[in-house]
Amino acid sequence: MLIVFYSKAAAEVLMFAKHALPILRAAGKPYTDTMPERGVITRDQLGAAIAGIEHAIAADTKPEVVDDADDVASEIHPIAQAVSFRRRAFPLLAMLRLSREQNVDVLWEPGPTDW
Repeated sequence: MLIVFYSKAAAEVLMFAKHALPILRAAGKPYTDTMPERGVITRDQLGAAIAGIEHAIAADTKPEVVDDADDVASEIHPIAQAVSFRRRAFPLLAMLRLSREQNVDVLWEPGPTDW
């Protein structure tokens, strides 16, 4: 399922629920295997959520894939490369930071299904 995160402080962030779940868990949401279709990170929760995601990013020990254009023959196509937690979390983390600066909530709901 596609999830859309909204905030008055930033542009929308779209993410599959299966990818958003570990980020929301790092942000302190108590979800285990599934997350609710709709939810909120209140302005009071933003500081702890940001700290939790930053901590999870720091603890992510998987190496980043380096794009080395000189070795084109052995290069893995970008679509086949794994996306690190850090890269996947960055857009939502940026939204949370902007929301904290402007003291507004972050909400999510199901994304459009007509794509």
